[in-house]
Amino acid sequence: MNNQKKYNTYRQTFKEFVYEGYEYDVQSDGLHISFLFHIDGSGQRFEFHPKAHVLARPFLNFNQEKAAMDMLVFNIGMVELISYWKCLCPQKVEVRCGCLSDEQIAFWKKLYFNGLGEFFYTNSIRATLEDFMTISSTTTGSDQFSVVNSQSSIGRYLVPIGGGKDSVVTLECLRGANGAKSVVPLIMNPRGATIECIQAGGYTMDDVLVIKRGIDQQLLDLNAKGALNGHTPFSAMLAFYTMLAAQLSGIPNVALSNESSANESTVVGTNVNHQYSKSLEFENDFRKYVKDNISTQFNYFSFLRPLSELQIAMLFAQNEKYFDVFKSCNAGSKQDIWCGKCAKCLFAYIILSPFIVPERLNSIFGKNMLDDPEMENFFLELAGKAETKPFECVGTIDEVNVALGMTMKKWYTADNLPYLLRGFAPSQAAMDLKHLFQDNNLSQDELNLLASKLV
Repeated sequence: MNNQKKYNTYRQTFKEFVYEGYEYDVQSDGLHISFLFHIDGSGQRFEFHPKAHVLARPFLNFNQEKAAMDMLVFNIGMVELISYWKCLCPQKVEVRCGCLSDEQIAFWKKLYFNGLGEFFYTNSIRATLEDFMTISSTTTGSDQFSVVNSQSSIGRYLVPIGGGKDSVVTLECLRGANGAKSVVPLIMNPRGATIECIQAGGYTMDDVLVIKRGIDQQLLDLNAKGALNGHTPFSAMLAFYTMLAAQLSGIPNVALSNESSANESTVVGTNVNHQYSKSLEFENDFRKYVKDNISTQFNYFSFLRPLSELQIAMLFAQNEKYFDVFKSCNAGSKQDIWCGKCAKCLFAYIILSPFIVPERLNSIFGKNMLDDPEMENFFLELAGKAETKPFECVGTIDEVNVALGMTMKKWYTADNLPYLLRGFAPSQAAMDLKHLFQDNNLSQDELNLLASKLV
């Protein structure tokens, strides 16, 4: 059965996805959260009980008003549900534990549809914003809460750490401005690279706000049996969890590390973007949603939005203490390695290559990735010589070509080029960086700080 036929069959069989409720409980080891979703159809019922745990830390206050916690946890459930909806794609989503306005429903539909753009594309499913889903809520009356009080630490930042170069640059820039105590790292589901990066930065795990999130086994079982599967907007889910983290820590500023290249579509000529929930469009939509429905005091923004990937790579290259611990390879994340075989590894190698001598860069990745013939297809995709970019968090085609041009000129001659650069002529990309400092949500002080790092 092809995926379009499977999609249509599922929608006729399983017509409704229900967000039944959520629970949360403070225990000695922190805040425990669970959600209840279910799908019914043809005498079958599938229940999902995803869970999350915010670990106890001395700087967290779990003694919060119930109304505030309900609002925050309810909205986390709204973004969690899309991972479970996509396996059977019911026509209707019914929310039974909260009231949604028409404006909120429009926000969620847009997020779900654009966040699933890669899912629809890679599964060859035809869907439109109008017909892929309807959303309704069955409760009536809902107060809007301002959940951050006046005691919050305005000059401090929560910085999510993913283990890659970008969040390291944000961490170093912001803590350098006001001292290490001005930044609290946040890690979701700690792994080797995230832990080692914060340790290289001089933090211990006791200094870090940790969120552990699990996927319900029922979803994994359905996927194993052939249910639809694919990419969901992880960064949007992280965004809503950071609002809870901001409330518990009293730190309203959440500084992400999403760069300008996240705005470029993955499939040329379409709106399909692997990084949609890292884009400025989502960031602005999210900020408005939070302001209108949750709190006027939270400040979610990407500190690196004004920068290109090249500028971020240049700043990262100034912090050698992270060279042997950072990792952003998804394929090798469980083993905490650079797999050396994927587009993400190749992009990271390329974007850093103008700033780190080849021998040192090779020691990080285990080889010269530009000298590996097996990387040729990924290389062509990254350089804009194929129909699509890789479905990974990678930079723009122009950034790749500029980096390759710089690398060829700086480190190589015509008679010693690595395999992938032989006969390759980078496009004459001219990167106009002026607009980057205009399209962002940084304060003037933050812009000045960032600009000072580039001098």
